[in-house]
Amino acid sequence: MSRIAVVGAGSWGTALSLVLARRGGHTITLWSHTRVVAETIEQTRENTIYLPGLRIPETVRVTTRLEEAVGPAEILILAVPAEHLRGICCNMAPLLSRDQLIVNATKGIEDDTYLRMTQVMSEVLAKQALDLPCGVLSGPSFAQEVGAGSPTAITIASCDPALATRVQEEFAGPTLRLYTNNDVVGVELGGALKNVIAIAAGATYGLGLGHNTLAALITRGIAEITRLAVACGGRRETLAGLSGLGDLVLTCTGALSRNRHVGLELGSGRRLPDILADMHGKVAEGVRTTDAALGLARGLGVEMPITQQVAAVLHERISAQEAMRELMSRPGRDELSL
Repeated sequence: MSRIAVVGAGSWGTALSLVLARRGGHTITLWSHTRVVAETIEQTRENTIYLPGLRIPETVRVTTRLEEAVGPAEILILAVPAEHLRGICCNMAPLLSRDQLIVNATKGIEDDTYLRMTQVMSEVLAKQALDLPCGVLSGPSFAQEVGAGSPTAITIASCDPALATRVQEEFAGPTLRLYTNNDVVGVELGGALKNVIAIAAGATYGLGLGHNTLAALITRGIAEITRLAVACGGRRETLAGLSGLGDLVLTCTGALSRNRHVGLELGSGRRLPDILADMHGKVAEGVRTTDAALGLARGLGVEMPITQQVAAVLHERISAQEAMRELMSRPGRDELSL
């Protein structure tokens, strides 16, 4: 039996808690930053705010006290919005011990620093002289479907093979299958950048365009993601797997995708502030990741035309229709060239 703490009681953190509890054999603690979420789960055994309709077993303990979740845990899963990861890690660092494992389930690139999430974690922990094994959980997985028990396959990536193998064994169950990978860079960037492309894909729905357009966007999207990942040290083959193409296809086509929803609304002519206000605090990570991805790409001299057009639409410089025209009027190039 392992003691597992899930830090973050949004939809993804709640879904992971639920599937791990159903698997059995673990003690699960779910930490919520918001008292109303914790109290709602305790009283109703349901996260009606972020993951409604799914009963959370009594075996999942809920707390708002970070020390109660982090201190006793053997495995820590971070499932918080990317913009809050650094702050949460700073609060966690004094509570950590050297025999704990950390698994990042947050997808994004940090504003201004352009660091991947594990880089943010390592930077914070280094200030506490901690060098804990870290892994990344990513892949095609809508929280609602994972929580409901739909068969799902994802990736656990780590430079530490022992960590990856342990997480694979501890998390795997009848509805969750994990594949190991040692390409942390590729897995992280695949998970972060697919959200940007999904906004563009959603815009094609909002514009009323067809399947040809969507297929082209997904295909050229994975090429764009791969260019940046390889420039950062990732492997091309990783981006052809679950955490790359798999996650991209899901997020670009699935109706549960928040990033696709944002794009759809933008394509329909709505303004971004109004779209986000209607999401009632739920996060579409691609909105923030777009500018960070472009900052990272500029520093490496990597071309990202789809991401550039998404940024232009998000910042209301052009319409979604104009962005599509810009992409279609670009000079011709060889398909396989980086």
